[in-house]
Amino acid sequence: MATDKALIAHLYRRAGFGTTPKLLEELSSKDYDDIVDDLVDIEKINDLPDEDILSRYYPQLHSTDNFGMDNTKWFYRMINSRKPLQEKMTLFWHHVFATGWTKSEQGPTMIDHIAMLRNNCLLNLRILLRDLAADPAMIFWLDNCENHGKNINENFGRELLELFSMGIGNYTEDDIKHASRAFTGWTFEQPIPLYPYGHFKSQFIFDQNDHDDGEKEFLGNKGNFNGEDIIEIIVKTDACAKFISRHLYNFFVADEPQIPAWSIEPPKDQEAMDILVKTFLDSDADMKEVMRAMFKSEFFKNSMFKRVKCPAEFIASTLKLTSEIGPKDSRLSGLHGLSTVMGQTLLDPPTVEGWHTGKEWIDGGSLTERINYAVDLISDMTNVGSKSLVDSLINADSELSSEQLVNGVLENAGHLEVSDQTFDQLLEIASKGPSVGNNNDNEDVRSKVIQLYTLLVSSPEFQLA
Repeated sequence: MATDKALIAHLYRRAGFGTTPKLLEELSSKDYDDIVDDLVDIEKINDLPDEDILSRYYPQLHSTDNFGMDNTKWFYRMINSRKPLQEKMTLFWHHVFATGWTKSEQGPTMIDHIAMLRNNCLLNLRILLRDLAADPAMIFWLDNCENHGKNINENFGRELLELFSMGIGNYTEDDIKHASRAFTGWTFEQPIPLYPYGHFKSQFIFDQNDHDDGEKEFLGNKGNFNGEDIIEIIVKTDACAKFISRHLYNFFVADEPQIPAWSIEPPKDQEAMDILVKTFLDSDADMKEVMRAMFKSEFFKNSMFKRVKCPAEFIASTLKLTSEIGPKDSRLSGLHGLSTVMGQTLLDPPTVEGWHTGKEWIDGGSLTERINYAVDLISDMTNVGSKSLVDSLINADSELSSEQLVNGVLENAGHLEVSDQTFDQLLEIASKGPSVGNNNDNEDVRSKVIQLYTLLVSSPEFQLA
């Protein structure tokens, strides 16, 4: 059964980094549930990254401590991967399990950390949490290398409960202490530097001699627990199901209040939360099944344009719409800096809490940066995608009315929904100047169509996913 293109565009904005008119046309003949399954079942897709080719065009990639180029590789994946949900989930977990370069300053460690998130992003949550706890970047970021059997450091244990799995109000200070005891001895070894290119990759080790082997009491359970036991207890709790579900809703469905308010402010859509929580518990924390249920739900289908795009989403989706980005594209190397001035430095979140989301993404100067970036891309006719967006309207079979022209612009840009005010502004431009369509092609016609697109990408609605 055919699927409405607007719904497919919505799905790809949330489950990936946008789409193109060509891809929408290809997918529209498929059933919606089948499209969701294709996105979620990433193991069925053969997608070999072009990182070897990238390194040939960017020799500086060979430097294993090159933070900016690590960002470049990730942006390339976001734009070109045939597994868009894998990259979107990796970005999601990078926000939830915020870990940064600033403290470690070791490229290989952060590269491995992101790869760990990518490899585990749709697996069972207990697997992801286990590998997170054994990840050298996380161990160093939250000082678990300083967590010793005879002198515990509670930093990782606290954040595991507060920010990574359960949320404030669902555990006690004693739970933090005993969880921290269970993770003593979880550390890493630091090999000698790999000069002139930086460090070797750090490696997780479990130091039995530094582990607290005594009895512990955690969330009402008693035993000689180690770190894996703590994780097993956590993922079976309702609190974990609710906390992770709210994170998913906030990132994939609609903007929620900032995380610190979650203990006092209820979810915006309790019915949606109940569906996610039930799926989480029924599937025993299988993230793939939670995502499948979410994308197929009515609350997801009805949530179009209720999220502000984060900078990484905004950059990747706008590039995907307007351009074809190959490994030798010179613009790739500038995306790290561009994302930073928009307020999001990948691989280096501001705090362990991650980034504040929603309208905070478009406060102050960051909105100006976003608009300028989108206008520059959409108006550059050397971009294959931008030219195609313009040509599709100019080469219409018949002359387009003003309303048809505006609707064509909205559809080409991802079937956007705009306010009456924005529509009227677009309509005012569309009603002036030369007619568009029926292969009427000259400089004035192109200028008019480009003006429509630039106005659209400057609108408040273009900031939404």
